[in-house]
Amino acid sequence: MPHDLIDLRSDTVTHPTPEMRRAMAEAELGDDVFGDDPTVIALQERAAELTGKEAGLFVASGAMGNLVSLMAHVPRGGEIIAEVESHIVYDEAASHAVVVGASVRTLVARDDGTLDPEEIRAAWRDPSDAHEPITSLVVLENTHAHSMGQPLTAAYTSEVAAIAHEHGVPLHVDGARIFNAAVALGTPARELLRDADSASFCLSKGLACPVGSVVVGSRDFIWRAWRARKLLGGGMRQVGVLAAPGLVALRDGAAGMIERLAEDHANARRLAHALAAMPGIGALDPTRVRTNFVIFGLAPAPDLPAAAVPVRELRARFLEALAADGVLMVEYPHDHVRAVTHHGVDGAHIDRVIAATRRALAAVGAAPLQTIGA
Repeated sequence: MPHDLIDLRSDTVTHPTPEMRRAMAEAELGDDVFGDDPTVIALQERAAELTGKEAGLFVASGAMGNLVSLMAHVPRGGEIIAEVESHIVYDEAASHAVVVGASVRTLVARDDGTLDPEEIRAAWRDPSDAHEPITSLVVLENTHAHSMGQPLTAAYTSEVAAIAHEHGVPLHVDGARIFNAAVALGTPARELLRDADSASFCLSKGLACPVGSVVVGSRDFIWRAWRARKLLGGGMRQVGVLAAPGLVALRDGAAGMIERLAEDHANARRLAHALAAMPGIGALDPTRVRTNFVIFGLAPAPDLPAAAVPVRELRARFLEALAADGVLMVEYPHDHVRAVTHHGVDGAHIDRVIAATRRALAAVGAAPLQTIGA
């Protein structure tokens, strides 16, 4: 990132490392539509190995990964059980309805990002009633973004999978940040996904690749997902140039990008503890920061001028002041603000973000400058 700008809007803003760029330039290529790009094949095999699945499929984005998975699992007119603010419901342009032709039975997550298993059981439709859609898939999101990136444990995922399988229905895990969950929990991704029938994960978020996600599952599922990708126009030719950074990212240990996610989590915790101590910051419990998300609200003291300003306007002013000081964050649902730590943001950057946040709060009248410092 530019030296004078700290971009915490998302971990999608990461840039590929110099080694990734070299790997792109030197990648051995074929034609992936014909299935003979060796770099793509190697990436798909590595993804399957890390997640404990039979096969993988490289796709252009996380949204495409989820969509081809839904298309592979859910018949037209089927219904999906998912969290009400999960990515497939909230952030994928209603593709489940527009493309798959499926409805969603939405449930509200608990504070730890999980769905109540009893609510999942109760959400099942009656397949003998012609008035009701047929429940066809359960979806979990790990990490769960709207609960501030909470990681879901292997035991919980297995419990939900058992409920789905009792009804003859598969479980898909939107694992866009599954490796953040794995690092936070100290549990390998293959264990977190052991009982899931399919999963997708992003290369272009915390793993710092420029493009792409991978879908994993059984060979039969991947064949159906591959056909769905073709239907969506997702067949790509010499795409090994985009798959090559993924092979760098998914290497073991310090040579790859998974282990270093712990640094992002530590930076997020440090930022959260500093923010929580500032007058003008509300709705932030720093002990809930488990991965790389910091989500907070603005809560000006009643005796300050900002108390008369609507929260959304106050948030807009705060983000503008922060951006003018070289720090980017982003609006988030429920009048919150989100900051996401990632590769390229180090401890010195966090120091600057903390100082800039204090100044922005003072600039918009959310807290007195003499109280919070410069």
